[in-house]
Amino acid sequence: MVRSILSRTSRVLTAGVLAAAFGLTGATVSSARAETGSIIGSWSGSGSIAFASGSKERARCHAHFAKTGASSYAMDATCATASAKVDQTATLYRTGARSYSGTFFNQQYNTGGQIRITVSGRRQSVHLSGEAGTAFFTLRKL
Repeated sequence: MVRSILSRTSRVLTAGVLAAAFGLTGATVSSARAETGSIIGSWSGSGSIAFASGSKERARCHAHFAKTGASSYAMDATCATASAKVDQTATLYRTGARSYSGTFFNQQYNTGGQIRITVSGRRQSVHLSGEAGTAFFTLRKL
Protein backbone atom coordinates (compact mmCIF):
# COMPACT_ATOMS: atom_id res chain seq x y z
CA MET A 1 0.00 0.00 0.00
CA VAL A 2 2.73 2.47 1.01
CA ARG A 3 4.80 1.46 -2.05
CA SER A 4 1.77 2.09 -4.30
CA ILE A 5 1.23 5.55 -2.81
CA LEU A 6 4.93 6.40 -3.13
CA SER A 7 4.97 5.17 -6.74
CA ARG A 8 1.94 7.33 -7.63
CA THR A 9 3.44 10.31 -5.79
CA SER A 10 6.67 9.85 -7.76
CA ARG A 11 4.74 9.74 -11.07
CA VAL A 12 2.72 12.84 -10.13
CA LEU A 13 5.85 14.73 -9.16
CA THR A 14 7.63 13.61 -12.32
CA ALA A 15 4.68 14.78 -14.41
CA GLY A 16 4.44 18.13 -12.68
CA VAL A 17 8.12 18.91 -12.75
CA LEU A 18 8.50 17.76 -16.35
CA ALA A 19 5.42 19.66 -17.38
CA ALA A 20 7.25 22.91 -17.20
CA ALA A 21 9.92 22.11 -19.62
CA PHE A 22 8.41 22.62 -23.18
CA GLY A 23 6.05 24.10 -26.21
CA LEU A 24 3.70 24.09 -29.31
CA THR A 25 4.89 23.58 -32.89
CA GLY A 26 3.97 25.84 -35.77
CA ALA A 27 6.70 28.46 -35.87
CA THR A 28 8.95 28.62 -38.90
CA VAL A 29 12.71 28.29 -38.72
CA SER A 30 13.19 31.69 -40.37
CA SER A 31 11.10 33.44 -37.71
CA ALA A 32 13.12 31.73 -34.97
CA ARG A 33 16.36 33.04 -36.53
CA ALA A 34 14.91 36.55 -36.65
CA GLU A 35 14.71 36.73 -32.85
CA THR A 36 17.94 36.69 -30.86
CA GLY A 37 17.60 34.43 -27.83
CA SER A 38 14.34 32.97 -29.15
CA ILE A 39 12.86 29.74 -27.84
CA ILE A 40 10.74 29.21 -30.98
CA GLY A 41 11.12 25.74 -32.49
CA SER A 42 12.03 22.25 -31.32
CA TRP A 43 14.44 21.47 -28.49
CA SER A 44 15.69 18.26 -26.89
CA GLY A 45 17.85 17.38 -23.92
CA SER A 46 18.11 16.00 -20.42
CA GLY A 47 18.28 16.97 -16.81
CA SER A 48 17.40 15.95 -13.30
CA ILE A 49 14.39 16.11 -11.02
CA ALA A 50 14.53 16.49 -7.24
CA PHE A 51 11.28 15.29 -5.71
CA ALA A 52 9.80 16.78 -2.56
CA SER A 53 10.31 13.35 -0.97
CA GLY A 54 14.08 13.77 -1.38
CA SER A 55 14.57 11.26 -4.21
CA LYS A 56 16.16 12.27 -7.53
CA GLU A 57 15.73 11.03 -11.07
CA ARG A 58 17.24 11.71 -14.51
CA ALA A 59 14.89 12.70 -17.36
CA ARG A 60 14.96 13.27 -21.13
CA CYS A 61 12.66 15.78 -22.82
CA HIS A 62 11.58 16.93 -26.24
CA ALA A 63 9.83 20.30 -26.44
CA HIS A 64 8.24 22.57 -29.03
CA PHE A 65 7.76 26.31 -28.56
CA ALA A 66 5.56 28.67 -30.59
CA LYS A 67 5.04 32.41 -30.40
CA THR A 68 1.45 33.26 -29.44
CA GLY A 69 1.67 37.05 -29.01
CA ALA A 70 4.06 40.00 -28.94
CA SER A 71 5.97 38.55 -25.95
CA SER A 72 4.06 35.34 -25.16
CA TYR A 73 4.87 31.74 -26.07
CA ALA A 74 3.27 28.30 -25.75
CA MET A 75 5.15 25.12 -24.99
CA ASP A 76 4.27 21.47 -25.52
CA ALA A 77 6.65 18.80 -24.20
CA THR A 78 7.04 15.10 -23.66
CA CYS A 79 9.45 13.94 -20.99
CA ALA A 80 10.42 10.53 -19.69
CA THR A 81 12.14 9.12 -16.62
CA ALA A 82 12.71 5.53 -15.58
CA SER A 83 9.32 5.61 -13.82
CA ALA A 84 7.04 7.68 -16.08
CA LYS A 85 6.42 9.36 -19.43
CA VAL A 86 4.39 12.57 -19.35
CA ASP A 87 3.09 15.32 -21.62
CA GLN A 88 2.88 18.89 -20.41
CA THR A 89 2.16 22.44 -21.55
CA ALA A 90 3.39 25.86 -20.50
CA THR A 91 2.63 29.51 -21.09
CA LEU A 92 5.73 31.67 -21.12
CA TYR A 93 6.48 35.39 -21.39
CA ARG A 94 9.71 36.95 -22.60
CA THR A 95 11.17 38.83 -19.64
CA GLY A 96 14.53 39.84 -21.14
CA ALA A 97 16.66 39.51 -24.27
CA ARG A 98 17.28 35.81 -23.52
CA SER A 99 14.98 35.02 -20.61
CA TYR A 100 11.43 33.69 -20.26
CA SER A 101 9.19 32.84 -17.33
CA GLY A 102 5.71 31.49 -16.83
CA THR A 103 3.70 28.54 -15.62
CA PHE A 104 3.48 24.89 -16.62
CA PHE A 105 0.68 22.35 -16.28
CA ASN A 106 0.32 18.59 -16.57
CA GLN A 107 -3.27 17.52 -17.17
CA GLN A 108 -2.53 13.82 -16.58
CA TYR A 109 -1.75 14.48 -12.92
CA ASN A 110 -3.45 17.86 -12.46
CA THR A 111 -0.25 19.53 -11.30
CA GLY A 112 1.89 22.50 -12.29
CA GLY A 113 4.21 25.24 -11.14
CA GLN A 114 6.67 27.90 -12.27
CA ILE A 115 9.11 27.71 -15.19
CA ARG A 116 12.13 29.89 -16.01
CA ILE A 117 14.20 29.59 -19.20
CA THR A 118 17.46 31.26 -20.21
CA VAL A 119 18.62 30.90 -23.82
CA SER A 120 22.30 30.99 -24.81
CA GLY A 121 22.77 30.45 -28.53
CA ARG A 122 21.37 27.04 -29.42
CA ARG A 123 21.08 25.95 -25.76
CA GLN A 124 18.57 26.73 -23.08
CA SER A 125 18.62 26.20 -19.33
CA VAL A 126 15.23 25.31 -17.89
CA HIS A 127 14.36 25.57 -14.17
CA LEU A 128 11.05 24.20 -12.90
CA SER A 129 9.51 24.36 -9.45
CA GLY A 130 6.24 23.21 -7.98
CA GLU A 131 4.72 21.44 -4.99
CA ALA A 132 6.07 18.10 -6.23
CA GLY A 133 9.70 19.25 -6.44
CA THR A 134 12.19 21.03 -8.68
CA ALA A 135 13.97 20.24 -11.93
CA PHE A 136 16.79 21.54 -14.11
CA PHE A 137 17.23 20.72 -17.80
CA THR A 138 19.67 21.69 -20.52
CA LEU A 139 18.09 21.58 -23.96
CA ARG A 140 19.62 21.99 -27.42
CA LYS A 141 17.90 23.41 -30.49
CA LEU A 142 17.11 20.76 -33.10
